[in-house]
Amino acid sequence: MTDPCTRVVVVDDHPMVAEGIEAILDSYDDLCVVATLSDGRQMIDRLEELSPDVILMDLNMPGLGGLSATEMILERRPETRILILSMHDTPEYISTALSHGARGYVLKDVPTEEIKTAIDTVMAGERYLCTGAEGAIAPQAAPLREALTTREQTVLLQLAQGKSNKEVALALDISVRTVETHRKNLKRKLGISSTAGLTRYALEHGVLQGTGRNF
Repeated sequence: MTDPCTRVVVVDDHPMVAEGIEAILDSYDDLCVVATLSDGRQMIDRLEELSPDVILMDLNMPGLGGLSATEMILERRPETRILILSMHDTPEYISTALSHGARGYVLKDVPTEEIKTAIDTVMAGERYLCTGAEGAIAPQAAPLREALTTREQTVLLQLAQGKSNKEVALALDISVRTVETHRKNLKRKLGISSTAGLTRYALEHGVLQGTGRNF
């Protein structure tokens, strides 16, 4: 039988913030806060143990920050929904978070019920941006969809060198399935239908020389 409770982890290096969010979420019967952690490395280390449905992730933390943690988490458990919880409302922060795989972006000063709405929205398979965040990225919405994550750029470089999925997986210490997912995302984001096309793109944009700037 499926657990009706949505498992949530709060990752924030400010204890008062994390505890405050936990208290808010614990007031909802359909949410279970299974842990509050202080940095991205702790989340990575306990990912399988905690098996979160949703992670509320701060961006700026000592050690492993929110963006790198998001990318690493989604490699290991792509079904995890990550909501960035931040006080920064600039387009650069928001667009970068979304390009790294976050399913939503919520400002820390939003009303209590909006955090619950954000969790429900991403659990339904949709993206959630709070009012301030939505307004910040609206003019740039189209190009954001084409942004490549750091890991996707690394995989593109490996593929452009003629390596097979298995060879890329060994080189990057990830599963073949993860490489296949990255390859599929690269083709979708770049509008390219073949591996030869990816190699051509890498050549044209200087990826093989490490000088690509059009990601």
